Amino acid sequence: MSNAIHITTARKIIDSGDPIDLKVWKKDGSVMALHRCVGLRYNFRNGTRTIKVLASREIRTIHDVCIFEVNGLSVFL
Repeated sequence: MSNAIHITTARKIIDSGDPIDLKVWKKDGSVMALHRCVGLRYNFRNGTRTIKVLASREIRTIHDVCIFEVNGLSVFL
């Protein structure tokens, strides 16, 4: 697990404001890859965060527990 990070470290990376690459699981179990996106907001109560994809300016809401990769690093709980 040398190239793995904890979810709290992943949250700090996402909240830094720098463009990142994410991989998350969707509701149906498929994988969604988001390239060059930035974190906008975090909702502590729901455990969700709002992400903006820079290329398409698409805004998505994702659950933190569904994030399994940030910038090529595996995320564990």
